[in-house]
Amino acid sequence: MVNDPIGDMLIQIKNAAAAKRKSLDIPYSGMKYALATILVKERYIEEAKKIGDNPKYQLHVILRYDNGNSAITDVKRISKPGLRWYIDKGAIPTVVGGMGTAIISTSKGMMTGREAKRMGIGGELLCEVW
Repeated sequence: MVNDPIGDMLIQIKNAAAAKRKSLDIPYSGMKYALATILVKERYIEEAKKIGDNPKYQLHVILRYDNGNSAITDVKRISKPGLRWYIDKGAIPTVVGGMGTAIISTSKGMMTGREAKRMGIGGELLCEVW
């Protein structure tokens, strides 16, 4: 049993990218799908879609490579099940000098740190990707 499904998803994507795999399948959940859509929008992965039959849906993720190098250099899980990390709008971090992305779960849904700053809201800092 996985205690941290978001952390598990991030590490699976990071490991698949390090192994130069084209795609991977991850057990589906709405939160994982929302995170994957942000990664697609921020151009860290090519595509994420729900496949399979109910109740065993899978999230099919196609990884992105630029000149043979993975678009994802590293991921860092911030808020964990044992220690939640909440931030207000003024504490949203800049990741790797603006080259990375902070992903935040807010009352308005999951979004990047830049979107949360623009909307003036804080939330749970899930992870940083660069």
